[in-house]
Amino acid sequence: MEQNSVSLKVMVIDDSKTIRRTAETLLKKVGCDVITAVDGFDALAKIADTHPDIIFVDIMMPRLDGYQTCALIKNNAAFRSTPVIMLSSKDGLFDKAKGRIVGSDQYLTKPFSKEELIGAIKVHVPSFIPVEA
Repeated sequence: MEQNSVSLKVMVIDDSKTIRRTAETLLKKVGCDVITAVDGFDALAKIADTHPDIIFVDIMMPRLDGYQTCALIKNNAAFRSTPVIMLSSKDGLFDKAKGRIVGSDQYLTKPFSKEELIGAIKVHVPSFIPVEA
């Protein structure tokens, strides 16, 4: 990991333990530092502490859904420029449009592939150089 001494901090917010674990495993393999959160409230507390470089958020979550979470992140001046990628099992135009309205930077449909996750990071954090596992 010589080429990027500071690893990229990626937050994954999803109420599914399987999705969190899958994303965490894939991202750690390419040299990312992964922070996970079970819902929007959990995430907001952790975002303030960890300042992630990019955030992946599930849309369908209890308490605070992905749209609300994204809107709160984007309404905070300190995190407005942090890329937020929406994750959803629904591939509808309405969902994508609603994601854009709350300020999301991209929309990935679950199940996502390693390539899609890494691709999204490369687009929004151009300085990221994945470690080849």
